[in-house]
Amino acid sequence: MLDGANLARLSVPVSQTVELPDTELVARVRAGDETAFEDLFNRHRLRVAKIASRFFCQHEQIEEIIQESFTKIYFALDSFSEMKDGTFAGWLARISFNCCYDELRRMKRRPDTAMNAISPEEAAWLGNQLRNDQAVADIESATIARDLALKLCARLDPEDRFVLVMLEVEGMSVAEIAETVKWSRSKVKIRAFRARAFLRRVLKRFL
Repeated sequence: MLDGANLARLSVPVSQTVELPDTELVARVRAGDETAFEDLFNRHRLRVAKIASRFFCQHEQIEEIIQESFTKIYFALDSFSEMKDGTFAGWLARISFNCCYDELRRMKRRPDTAMNAISPEEAAWLGNQLRNDQAVADIESATIARDLALKLCARLDPEDRFVLVMLEVEGMSVAEIAETVKWSRSKVKIRAFRARAFLRRVLKRFL
């Protein structure tokens, strides 16, 4: 006869649930299980929102990127299943980055959607920050992580801005960026150099 200790070891809590891996959820979606896609959406929505917030500050823009990203993801699940390597999260991030890039290019063609100019208060704050830091590279990395950086980076060419955010904020390597947007590594390096040089010129105006 089993004693209490043995019974405790054998019993499994009824309320305990096992979280399915992304690949299993993808397989279920492809088999027609719509609730599985809801699980994927709920699991990865914040990641897409975080990516979008690196480029856009308005809630409506971020929500638009989320919807566009997951729409593309839904209709491209077959291509993900054919991949031999890589994670769903990484694949999703690449799609989200590309959605952000497309929106940046659309914004460039719509001047009315440009961000507001930097206010005198923001300019004074930024000037104080820059004068208190001697390393320009550190200033770039610190500034781009702030909300104010969105306004500064809005002055960059879309491709330059895209690369700079991926490098400085997301911490991606040149190789990873090249793979994400299907550019050569040389093009990524050139865009990064141009973006940094332009940002330095902008920052110097506040010194």
